[in-house]
Amino acid sequence: MNIIHEINVINKKFIIEGSKLKIEKRGSKLNIRGSLPSKENKNIQKVQRISLGIEADNYGLEEAKKKLQLINLQLELDQFEWKNWIAPSIKEGNKTYDLLIKKISEFEKEFFKEYKNDHLNSARRSTWNSSYKPYIKRMISTYQENNTKDINNIFLNTLKSYAEGSRSRKQCGTSLNVFAEFLELSLPSEWKSLSRGYGIKKASFRNLPDDNSIEELWKNIPNKSWQYVFGLMATYGLRNHEVFFCDLSSLKNSGDKILRILPTTKTGEHQAWPFHPKWVDLFELSSLGNDPTLLPKINRDLKQTTLQNIGKRITDQFNRYSINIRPYDLRHAWAVRTILYDLPDTVAARMMGHSVSLHTQTYHHWITKRDQQKAVNNALLKFAEKD
Repeated sequence: MNIIHEINVINKKFIIEGSKLKIEKRGSKLNIRGSLPSKENKNIQKVQRISLGIEADNYGLEEAKKKLQLINLQLELDQFEWKNWIAPSIKEGNKTYDLLIKKISEFEKEFFKEYKNDHLNSARRSTWNSSYKPYIKRMISTYQENNTKDINNIFLNTLKSYAEGSRSRKQCGTSLNVFAEFLELSLPSEWKSLSRGYGIKKASFRNLPDDNSIEELWKNIPNKSWQYVFGLMATYGLRNHEVFFCDLSSLKNSGDKILRILPTTKTGEHQAWPFHPKWVDLFELSSLGNDPTLLPKINRDLKQTTLQNIGKRITDQFNRYSINIRPYDLRHAWAVRTILYDLPDTVAARMMGHSVSLHTQTYHHWITKRDQQKAVNNALLKFAEKD
């Protein structure tokens, strides 16, 4: 085997995947070289070498490849520490830590395996970055802080590091449960109850903007293109990034005003209706039906960016214009509005692109209030008929 040729083939694959590191042969040993955090200041990157002490042969090359994958993952998760890669640490090693990192790497590969389409892969990448990566990073930090070899305790301590009843704890529980299934690991029986996130106590009394506040906020946005973004989110309950992945042709004066959210988004293709319908005119959204380029000029190429980055651009713009609500508050307000319109929960959930169970759990308070009000109205009507 030509070891230099094999190294070049492996390095080329890593470069295509975006790695700034490569395997190199020095004498009879293999090393890793490339841009790494400075030993003195991890915020500074410079070209450095990690001596692996591995023989430059078939077996050694496979080991070096695994080490490079591990380092890339640590860099991605902001968990790279030089102390783990100086010679004594590599020799002595922490088998539990190494195994955990290895399994995380395998899990990430499995997560993306079925997604070859660029658009779907970008949506998947956005999901990974927002719904898995933060909790896996926390799990690694929790392991390092507690220094326990019991994998169940690592999972439990990570979950408990988030506030009880919080949205973050709920998402952590969901994400780590998926990871545990990948590992074929049975989590403790109390995992489900400990994972409960925000429900009636947290979400139902959220301080959402009322209709008048939304209309005033729209008026105060100084940039017309960003007014359109705000108007679409408020009227159709869109996720922030979905604004830029809609078929807007139905907004023409002759259109039916039903938006088609394209399958490039987080939950695939679905349709949304305007609530309130009058806001289509008030927010001048018909103009977008004739000219979708009136929306802000941002990079939507999912080969170059992610849905998460696009969404963040909207959040940043809200902050720049001192809009004192979060973009998602417009979506929550839309959901509550559909309840007041007495739209069936199954239909509203489908329009929002999520499950009925999530819909009823998140908006439990308002749904319960609506159903109780209907029961009261029916009782009063029957009483009035008797009179």
